[in-house]
Amino acid sequence: MEVSQNRTKGITISRKRVLEGAFFLAVMALSFYTIFHGQDMGQIKHALLRLSPLSLCAAMAVALFFVSAEGIMIFYLLRSLNGHSSLGRCICYSFIGFFYSGITPSATGGQPMQLYYMSKDGNRLSESSVVLMTVALIYKLVLVLIGIGTLVFCYRPLRGYLEEYFPLFLLGLALNTILVLMLLAVMLAPETMKRLLSGIEKLLVRVRILKRSGTRQVKIQQFIDGYQGAVRFLLQHKGKVLMVCVFTFVQRASVFVLTWIIYLGFSLEGKDALTVMLLQASVYIAVDMLPVPGAQGITEVMYRSVFAGIFTGEYLMPSLYVTRGINFYFVLVVSLAVVAANQLYMRRRSRL
Repeated sequence: MEVSQNRTKGITISRKRVLEGAFFLAVMALSFYTIFHGQDMGQIKHALLRLSPLSLCAAMAVALFFVSAEGIMIFYLLRSLNGHSSLGRCICYSFIGFFYSGITPSATGGQPMQLYYMSKDGNRLSESSVVLMTVALIYKLVLVLIGIGTLVFCYRPLRGYLEEYFPLFLLGLALNTILVLMLLAVMLAPETMKRLLSGIEKLLVRVRILKRSGTRQVKIQQFIDGYQGAVRFLLQHKGKVLMVCVFTFVQRASVFVLTWIIYLGFSLEGKDALTVMLLQASVYIAVDMLPVPGAQGITEVMYRSVFAGIFTGEYLMPSLYVTRGINFYFVLVVSLAVVAANQLYMRRRSRL
């Protein structure tokens, strides 16, 4: 009976992954059609040939640093909890997380896969959960602070550049802020949040938005308990958490710098680094919470509108192809290679 249930569960997971993969490919195909349709490819090729190879290599290095930086933070925090993984393995977890987050709606697939491999490497699930929750919370918190700072100190130019996408930026900032506040509420008032989430779950079942589930309440309890572990960690390691906050800001800034590197690579002038970086940050904030794998489609469309006044003339679409190609698709391919290499590593290790 147990074997039959495990087999059924495995088939369900396989079907889910097939559907997620198909959805990802469909969204990618639609995105590619949108950004390539009607473009003068000869003119774009001519513009791309003007891009400095040094800038291209620097942008690729920055994109790899962005993902690797999460692995460094995982290693730093995991070591504080006597974890067993090396720095190399922690960076591997980061690329695995990027890959599965990139191909699943709302980036829901990353952390579960990271937890799976961390536990396979001998790390306790409770410790791994606390580390990943802390990294995720600080990541969102830094993004929200950047968004609020941009809105407060650069309101007029930001609204001028974003134009019709300004409401989307506000929505993205609001959603991220609500998420951060909810996570903090879970930490500070766990019983209240437990009752609130349970009440919401029951209401959604009653109005038939969600199906009745015997495990959902258990998952809510596990979610609350996990963040209680995170809050204890935060209180006991304030200095380490501060270091992670600073490093997370550097990590977030690096991907915004990437766009500035491409701007310089095309030998363009007239815009300062801060303007380019803040605009790229605004695009990230606007699309971060959208339920689309890798925020494909909307990111490209929004970039084309927002950066029309930055990458002028024939350089707008080439800058989009290079910037988006490096900070998402290039890293996704590298992450896929890491996932494949990790699978081989795990198989060989299991045979020993």
